[in-house]
Amino acid sequence: MTLSLRNEVKSSKKLLEVFNKRAYIAEKLIFTGVGDKDVYNISAPFIDGGEMVIAGRVEARDSEHSEVMFFVNYDGTWIPRAGAVKFDLQDPFITFISGELVFGGVEVVFDTENPKQVKTWRTLFFKGAGIQDLTYFACGPDHMKDIRLIAYANGRIGVFTRPFCVEGARAVIGYTEIEKLEDLNKAVIDEAPVFTDQFKRDEWGGVNEAHMLKNGLVGVLGHISYMEDGEIRHYHAMTFAFDPTTSERSPIKIIATRDQFPLGPAKRNDLVDVIFSGGLHRLEDGKAMLYAGVSDAEAHRLLIDDPFEEYENI
Repeated sequence: MTLSLRNEVKSSKKLLEVFNKRAYIAEKLIFTGVGDKDVYNISAPFIDGGEMVIAGRVEARDSEHSEVMFFVNYDGTWIPRAGAVKFDLQDPFITFISGELVFGGVEVVFDTENPKQVKTWRTLFFKGAGIQDLTYFACGPDHMKDIRLIAYANGRIGVFTRPFCVEGARAVIGYTEIEKLEDLNKAVIDEAPVFTDQFKRDEWGGVNEAHMLKNGLVGVLGHISYMEDGEIRHYHAMTFAFDPTTSERSPIKIIATRDQFPLGPAKRNDLVDVIFSGGLHRLEDGKAMLYAGVSDAEAHRLLIDDPFEEYENI
C-alpha cells in the first residue's frame, strides 16, 4: 500500500491556508466536584465497568501541579467517579491492548528548592482490567511526552515517540514496534527511528492517539505547534495516515483550531491559541467527535467530518 507523501514539509501557516473549518457542534464540557480547579487535556470518553468515563487533568489556574481524575456523566455534567483512583500526572491518555486498559500520563518533577520550577518530565504507563486495577509497568525517557501505543492484529504493538532536539528540531515524531507490553522501556523508546521530514525546523508536533483503520493503515491524531515572538504558542489538531509495514506517511492536515471552539479563559496569555487533542470518536454517519483541552483551562468537544475516511479509501 502506497501513501502519497509530501513533496515539501509545510508550515502550520501553509496548512491553515487549505484547512476547511467546517464543523457541526462545538461545546464546552462541564465538570464539577473539583473546587475552583480547571479540568482540561482530557481523554476521549471510554467504557470502564459498563460506564462511560473521561480522564482529565485537574489543576489550579496558577499552578502546574496537577492530578488526573476520572469523571462520569450525570445529567449532562461530568462529576468525579466515586472511589476512583487518582494519579499525580498530567495529560492522560488511554488505549486497549490485548483486552487490557492501558493508561498513561506525564509525571512532572519539580525542583525541591523551588516548587514552581520544573526539573524534568516523563511518561508513565499503567495497565489493568479496569481503572481500579491499574498497575505501573513502564516509564519513558526524561523530557519526553506524547508516547502512544497501538495494538496490531498480528499481536505486535506500535510505539509512537516524541524526542526533543533531533537534528536541531524542537521535537519530532518517532516510531518503533515491540512484541508485548513488557518490552516497553526507556531504551526501546529512545532508540526508535524518527521522522525528520514531517515538521519545519522551528515547529514541532506529537501523537495524541492512534486508530487502526480497516485497510491496515493507522490513522494518527496529534498536534502541530509553533511559537511566535514573546513565546506565544499556537497548537492545532492534526492527522496523518501511517503505514506500519513501510513507515510511509501521508501529508499532515489540520483538522481543528482554537477559534472553532467557544470563547473561554486561558491559563496564561501565551496559551490562548492552544488546543490539545485528547481523542477522537469516529461515528457511523461520516462524522467524528474530537475531544480536546482548550487554552490549558477548559475541556471541549467538536463535531467534524471524519478525518480518517480519506485514509481508508487509499
